[in-house]
Amino acid sequence: MRFVDGHGYTPTVRDIVKGLGISSTSVVQYHLNVLESEGYIRRDRQVFRSIQLTGRKRMVMVPLLGNIAAGDPLPVLGSETWATEAVEVMELPEELGAGRQVYGLRVRGRSMVDALIDDGDIVLIEPASTVDDGDMVAARLKNEQGVTLKRIYREGRKVRLQPANELLPPIYTTPENLQIQGRVVAVIRKL
Repeated sequence: MRFVDGHGYTPTVRDIVKGLGISSTSVVQYHLNVLESEGYIRRDRQVFRSIQLTGRKRMVMVPLLGNIAAGDPLPVLGSETWATEAVEVMELPEELGAGRQVYGLRVRGRSMVDALIDDGDIVLIEPASTVDDGDMVAARLKNEQGVTLKRIYREGRKVRLQPANELLPPIYTTPENLQIQGRVVAVIRKL
């Protein structure tokens, strides 16, 4: 897509070879054939530069505001946590951010690995002040002045912030000490 946006026309097989640093046109041709057979692209082999995406998705820009701890809470005021402006902007399919004010946070730690969220992944957060038990949330602990990523459960006069890692204990706090920053709506996995 960057090639099309930058040049105004689609790439040739040789442009793709050069742009991706691949040594063989046959490797590119193989992958184009797979994309075409699965319906992701259309092309006319008799026409030069005829690769077309089918059903190109509309994209939205989502700000990445910093890091969130998946472990002990990160200090709220430190440079290691959230910025007021985007540290980076991610271009994502519209369905991940449409109609919502979502923002991204890079996960630091391994307390959510059993929920398939690992160190370095990005969680998309939808701002929310109220959430349901079992929701994965960005939780601010006021007295500790820290923010962490956990599942939330209300248990009488206490709130349990539960990691998804059996090796780590939950965090117990009071409702007065807790401020919900938002709920996780999607995860972007690092590869």
